[in-house]
Amino acid sequence: MEMFLMYLKVFFIGGLVCMIGQILINKTKMSSARILVLYMLVGVVLEVTGAFEYMKEFAGSGVTIPIMGFGSNLAKGALEGVKEQGFLGAISGGMSAVAAGLTTAIVCGFVFGLISKSRSKKI
Repeated sequence: MEMFLMYLKVFFIGGLVCMIGQILINKTKMSSARILVLYMLVGVVLEVTGAFEYMKEFAGSGVTIPIMGFGSNLAKGALEGVKEQGFLGAISGGMSAVAAGLTTAIVCGFVFGLISKSRSKKI
């Protein structure tokens, strides 16, 4: 039963994040790219303020899988990099923290680009 409740929380919080994004698309003139950046910045701000850890404890992958988790990992890596290497560590620490995710996205995009057939949209 406990596992079911965790799945329910993850699904609810992840769905809530997506619902807010869909409302922003429908009710504002924001493009999906701007909403993506907004969510990433929210993840950065939540990580810097320490609130993301509490959200991660409560909702698990409901908040770590969306782009907010990427922003959180980027900020966490940058903060650790600054502690270890100073100012330049902000860049290298952030990139090393998200390297696995970025590499996976690039490789998958390349493979699907090779597999897929490009065609124009018909209007």
